[in-house]
This record gives sequence, structure tokens and C-alpha cells, in this order.
Amino acid sequence: ARGSSRSVTPRVVLPDPKSKDGYKVEETGWAGFMAAQAIDIFDDVERLVAKVKDPDGKPMKTPFTKGQVNIARFYRDLVERHDAGGMKLASLEGRTGGGGSGRDFMDAYLAEGFAIDRLREAIGSGVALSVRRVRRSARGSDCARLILDRVLVDAICLKGKSFRCVLRQHGWSLDGKNTRALTQALAAALDRMQGYAENFR
Repeated sequence: ARGSSRSVTPRVVLPDPKSKDGYKVEETGWAGFMAAQAIDIFDDVERLVAKVKDPDGKPMKTPFTKGQVNIARFYRDLVERHDAGGMKLASLEGRTGGGGSGRDFMDAYLAEGFAIDRLREAIGSGVALSVRRVRRSARGSDCARLILDRVLVDAICLKGKSFRCVLRQHGWSLDGKNTRALTQALAAALDRMQGYAENFR
């Protein structure tokens, strides 16, 4: 029902008083087993690019580095786990007394929220694709809207949308130049996120 998947190593953000930032990332998984993860857009891009040949007849390389893909997936997993943790947090708040496990969960939950906030700060409020100086044919319509970096990152990484879908939803034509512009903007945003993540990995 979930479609194609691949095996991954689950990771979680935990409090760490000895760390400079106060938390750390650890690999998890029951009894050492890996988890199943649905194939995402980065897998699709890699597969499609591999079918294209360069002038020398060799397969084209993916536009995203391994580090960029890793931070994109880390961000997605972190947000999904944090959103799901909100429901558990609500149930814990309804209990009386409390114990060590509840406090540990609260610490981890807050650490995850802090990490997400910092990653989003790294994304910034820049514009991935601007209407200015872009000819009407490339915009697709006079209703074409700005595509912000944060909107692009969340659409691709969290919602699994394609670049063409993002362009279409913002009134842009499905021009190859527009797709390349979004690809470059996403890669740059992931680089900024990756630069921050190096501080707490």
C-alpha cells in the first residue's frame, strides 16, 4: 500500500549535556534492524538522470550530492517524527505524577524542535524563483508567483512533490530553465542546512 521502499537506518535527536549544542544524533532501530522507507523524489531523480547520457556516452550524474540528499531526508524524518511526537506529548500532559521516561521524551522532543527551527533558519527566507526579469513565456502566466526557498524545500522534501508540480502550482511554465533554477536553489538551500547540521552530527 505504501509503494516501493528501501531500507534505512533510523536516527533520533537526544539530549547530550556534553555536546556543545546540548544534543546529539544517534542511530536507533529495534535489535539492530533497519527500517523501511518509501522511495522519494531524490531516488526518482537519480534513476531518471542515470538513463540520460552525456556527450561521452556516460550516464549523467545526479544534480544532488550525497550530503544534500542525506540532509533532505534527515530534515523530513525529523519533522515527521516531531509532528507525531506532538500527539504523544499531549497524552503525557494528561497524566499525573510523571516519571523519568516522560521527562526524557520531553527533552528529546524539545531538542528535535530546536533542531528543526535551526535548520529552517539555515534555509532562510530567500527566493528560489523570482518573477522579475523573467519573460512571460517562462512565467507561464501573469499570475506567476514567487517561489520561496522554504516553500521549495518543504514541497520537495516534506511533501514529496516534483519540481514540475511546484512550478505548476505557482503559475510557472514547465520550462527546462525553470526546473534547473529550482534544482539549483534547492541544492543551495540543502548546502546551507548541511553546513548547520555538521555542528550537531
